[in-house]
Amino acid sequence: MSGSIEVPEEWVKAVGSFRFPAETDGRLQWLMDRNNEGRLSTEQQDELASLAELSEELSILRGEAAQYLGDSDS
Repeated sequence: MSGSIEVPEEWVKAVGSFRFPAETDGRLQWLMDRNNEGRLSTEQQDELASLAELSEELSILRGEAAQYLGDSDS
């Protein structure tokens, strides 16, 4: 079995543009600020951890999409 698949370039571009909605991004920033101040509840700490993990995954996907698009320009 091959380690790669063909996907439409439009799909890769769409993945490369994934971002949190403004409200979610604002919430993440607020949670990070409160965390830096040591003012998060346990529930908020869990929310921050989840959003941070998702943000990291999105960043990885965007990076991989950018790399693919850069490779496909060759």
